[in-house]
Amino acid sequence: MSILVTGAAGFIGSHVSRRLLARGETVIGIDNLNDYNPVALKRDRLAAIAGGAGGDRFAFHRLDFSDHAAIDAALGGIDIDRIVHLGAQAGVRYSITNPRAYAASNLTGHLNILELARERQAAHLVYASSSSVYGTSPDLPFSVEQRVDFPISLYAATKKADELMSEAYAHLYRLPQTGLRFFTVYGPWGRPDMAVWGFTAKILAGEPIELFNDGRMLRDFTYIDDIVDGILATLDHPPVDDGAAKPGGSVSPHAVYNIGNNRAEALEKLVALIEQACGRSAIRINRPMQAGDVPATFADISAIQRDVGFAPSTPIEIGIPRWVDWYRRYIAH
Repeated sequence: MSILVTGAAGFIGSHVSRRLLARGETVIGIDNLNDYNPVALKRDRLAAIAGGAGGDRFAFHRLDFSDHAAIDAALGGIDIDRIVHLGAQAGVRYSITNPRAYAASNLTGHLNILELARERQAAHLVYASSSSVYGTSPDLPFSVEQRVDFPISLYAATKKADELMSEAYAHLYRLPQTGLRFFTVYGPWGRPDMAVWGFTAKILAGEPIELFNDGRMLRDFTYIDDIVDGILATLDHPPVDDGAAKPGGSVSPHAVYNIGNNRAEALEKLVALIEQACGRSAIRINRPMQAGDVPATFADISAIQRDVGFAPSTPIEIGIPRWVDWYRRYIAH
């Protein structure tokens, strides 16, 4: 039996695929290799999967999971036991200028994966939500018990919609599911559209960096290895269909967890650590807050700690030097 990983050429999906293979699983990866982030980076991630431990047990299909006919054509006849659905159209700011990309990938695409899981009677579907669903809530740290009815970006709204669709399928079809609200993931093989990559690239190049809200931002920066630990731990512990309330409030087999580092770090601290690791000072340009952005994120991870033993162990003082070291090696290759 195989585990399907969507977004397998993406940042988190490629790491999850490699870790699953390393522990002996058979992995089917799908990704449409769109150009929102560099396609060459995505192909390099796929090459790292194929060339790593267990790479012979990895099969990749280039397809768009918002196209249900393409899913059926590629995956027909393949035994799929569990699904890790990490593929999505990412990015808060991009959702303001390209909203239809989010409707196709995050709404229609999520529905198609739900239908696939229902048809194949998957033992567990773990899917990516986002800390963006909390919007500008002043209640820190964010708890999965909070209301998340007031998104300030279309991206956040699609992720909340994904959680609602998953709840409906858990109720109607008793499909075991776990939604993970990710908090600012960074590390090797990361995303060029995110601040950690952008700051590092510009500081090393001697170019100015933009600090929005004049740099007065807090983020729960979470290292990729910790994130993968949490994803695999939840994958191995599907919610039980026992009628008891799960994290997030569902009485169906559907749990929702925050997955973060449980620390709200100042953006200036992040920049200082990147400067130190790069051996160069940043040229700062202060900007006002951008539309759709939030001033702070901070994860209450007590539920995922209690239920699956999630215990992040990588503070940014350790993670950022690791990231900068990888970045220097990658751009030099």
